[in-house]
Amino acid sequence: MESVPDRPLTEQEPEENKSDLHSEAQGDRPPVVQVWELGKTYRTGFWFDRVIESLKSITLTVYEGETFGLLGLNGAGKTTFLKILLGLVRRTSGRATLLGKPIGDRATRARIGYLPENPYFYDYLTAWEFLQHAADLFGIAKNVQKKRIPELLDWVELDSYAAKKKPMRQYSKGMLQRTGMAQALINNPDILFLDEPMSGLDPIGRYRVREIILSLKNHGKTIFFNSHILADVEQICDRIAILDRGELRCTGTLDELLGTGDRYRIEGKGGSTQDLDQYLKNLEFGQSGWCGELEGDPREFLGRLKAIDASITRMDLTRPSLEEFFLQTLKKPSPVTRHPSSRDSE
Repeated sequence: MESVPDRPLTEQEPEENKSDLHSEAQGDRPPVVQVWELGKTYRTGFWFDRVIESLKSITLTVYEGETFGLLGLNGAGKTTFLKILLGLVRRTSGRATLLGKPIGDRATRARIGYLPENPYFYDYLTAWEFLQHAADLFGIAKNVQKKRIPELLDWVELDSYAAKKKPMRQYSKGMLQRTGMAQALINNPDILFLDEPMSGLDPIGRYRVREIILSLKNHGKTIFFNSHILADVEQICDRIAILDRGELRCTGTLDELLGTGDRYRIEGKGGSTQDLDQYLKNLEFGQSGWCGELEGDPREFLGRLKAIDASITRMDLTRPSLEEFFLQTLKKPSPVTRHPSSRDSE
């Protein structure tokens, strides 16, 4: 299938093709990433007669200053989506803009930082030499480099002796990841793209990378990263999206997706299944009693306990973890949607 050329939406674009995401309440923050019905297909097989749909009509917006996490299992299409935004892979359908310009715009690339999942380093260089090389590619003046490189090494907590004296082939995975993070920041980018930044790291390495991201977030940087390590995402992200086999299943803040805490887990005794089912979800019975989840105002339920001959032994305010929500989302059947083809719009 032939790729379509890059172009931004214009005022003459039909209203039905514009995303409702423009109207989301995001204060005065301008959009940094905008994607409309983005799709990617590959042809495979001996005769290239099989079509694999890697991305299916993705529409989303990322705003300035937010940390956005794209979640999904391995093979969900996260890296493909990110590479399309960076102009490294051609999309098959849809449109996208980055920092207000069509993806692939050369001037925009100078304002982007990128750390791939498996970065390649010139392992005979030291981290200092590698960062000098990256700075030269961006045309950063030598006097600026002398100040910028030590600041970045300090920020990512990479030992200055190792950075100057040891070749990168002697670095641990965590040291290489921090070097890669410094490289992604060498041009002081407006938006930072990170592909699985915690992948393969030990707990201390994950902690350090997470602290770097939080520090960048506090400095107002826009961060877009892919991950399947949900515990880290839950601590870092302002908003998330879940990608499942190329399809965007949901997007929102953690409070919007998980709830704001007005859910209660209740344990008790007595009552009948029919009576309890009216109030509790995921009701389970055991030898010592029952337990279930109550949403909303608990006063009505508590007022009915005596009438249904039941009593409670424990009641906790709770909401599902991101991991529980993620697994529940993937278990749900994918909604069947049909997007108008070019013939439909003629």
